[in-house]
Amino acid sequence: MRNPEETIGKMIDKSGTSFIGYIDNEGYPITKAMLKPRKRNGIKEIWFSTNTSSNKVKCFRKNNKASVYFVDKRFFRGVSLIGNIEILETPDAKESIWQEGDEIYYKKGITDPDYCVLKFTAIKGRYYSNFKSEDFEI
Repeated sequence: MRNPEETIGKMIDKSGTSFIGYIDNEGYPITKAMLKPRKRNGIKEIWFSTNTSSNKVKCFRKNNKASVYFVDKRFFRGVSLIGNIEILETPDAKESIWQEGDEIYYKKGITDPDYCVLKFTAIKGRYYSNFKSEDFEI
């Protein structure tokens, strides 16, 4: 892969669903489907919206290690990014990714206490395409 940031960035932007991995309270890995990321800074930082009361947020408060997976079904390729999650609950963080229609999930709007931002910071990844995998650092 000549330009990981460009190749993977396009895959992230085109993905409708992403998957986030975390470790539960008993030490087992859990994978959860997520809506498309709300914002990204290259492939290093990726922001998601979620419910503060969710199980994943409870688990991330204890162990912030995470993985995020994006897939391009059309070309049968994907990328797994490994890194850490920060749970952001500040008004600025919430406003930065808020979208019209989010009231469906967060009835009280931007100030809803059950609305938070997950900021994922990647440290490395593994890309799969054309029947081979490639590890890379970020």
